[in-house]
Amino acid sequence: MPRVLRYALLSVAAIAIGLVALVYALTWHPAEREPATLACTGDVAQVQPGQALKVMTWNLQYLAGKRYVFYYDLANGSGPDERPTREDLAYNLDEVVRVVREEQPDILNLQELHEGAKATDYQDQLALLQERLADLYPCTSQAFYWKAAFVPDPHIFGSVGTKLTTLSRFRIANAERLQLPELQQFPLRQLFAPKRALLVSQLPIRGGGNLTVINTHLDAHTEGQDVQQRQLAMVRAQLDSLQTEGKIWLLGGDLNLLPPGQLDHLAASQQARYPRDTPLQALWEHYPMVPSIDEASGPEQASWYTHFPNDPRVDRPDRTLDYVFHSPHLTRIDARVRQQDTLGISDHLPLIARFLLPPAQ
Repeated sequence: MPRVLRYALLSVAAIAIGLVALVYALTWHPAEREPATLACTGDVAQVQPGQALKVMTWNLQYLAGKRYVFYYDLANGSGPDERPTREDLAYNLDEVVRVVREEQPDILNLQELHEGAKATDYQDQLALLQERLADLYPCTSQAFYWKAAFVPDPHIFGSVGTKLTTLSRFRIANAERLQLPELQQFPLRQLFAPKRALLVSQLPIRGGGNLTVINTHLDAHTEGQDVQQRQLAMVRAQLDSLQTEGKIWLLGGDLNLLPPGQLDHLAASQQARYPRDTPLQALWEHYPMVPSIDEASGPEQASWYTHFPNDPRVDRPDRTLDYVFHSPHLTRIDARVRQQDTLGISDHLPLIARFLLPPAQ
């Protein structure tokens, strides 16, 4: 081989290796199972047997609010907006704090909080919330599910950082991040993609045992892919394991799935985002769900809608995507979606439920 050609091939190989190394350095590679970030301040009380427990789950849409149609809000990616203003970020932070202070749930599962993302001025949104809510929530667990120093998508063209967060009035003894199955796509693109997860927090119960709190945000439906089914299969396996061990647990989050019967209530322009046969059945056939099937699919289903898309063709909440599943050992007291004064804060609405823990044995 001529020397010039040999040098050319070596140069190309070196460049290729350098690009691979650069992409690897810019992207995030979590383990299948790893400790989640956990912090508790002060002498924190434990959950009590037999007590009532108030839980809230809320996708905060990174404090962006409802005055935008983002590029991903339309099926063809043609939404005109790429980021919220600083003023809207500050206003929606105030609004979230207002709602949380009025509700004062014992456990608060939040999704889509940003940290270090270019689109939200590199804010640490959990830290901003903690500054305002520290007196209510001495314990916090958190786990990223999208993180990269640079994403070359022209709508982003910078850093991303999106996390799950659980805030608790009660002590969290430990927390783990469990990697969910990923959407299958071109390998280079997959490196920059979100990596959905379960944030699993253990809250000791006085006298023995734990309350296991799971927080998640599943992938949306993708035509020709079974990622939702694979993610739900892993969720189901986790819940089955907890149930077999006699553990007390609850799961709250944005599952990106409709309950049965709601698809036909959506406008035709919205139906393609969801499969005709909802994979959610893998959970609700086996474990209590809030809202229940009768509530979410019955004549009063509108009161259980938790999603108000930033699509200009939709002018009100029109579907349920957020749920709380719970151990049969927990007794539901009441539940509701806070719709009346939260429509402008996020494209999701807070779902609130109260349970009674079993008494001491």
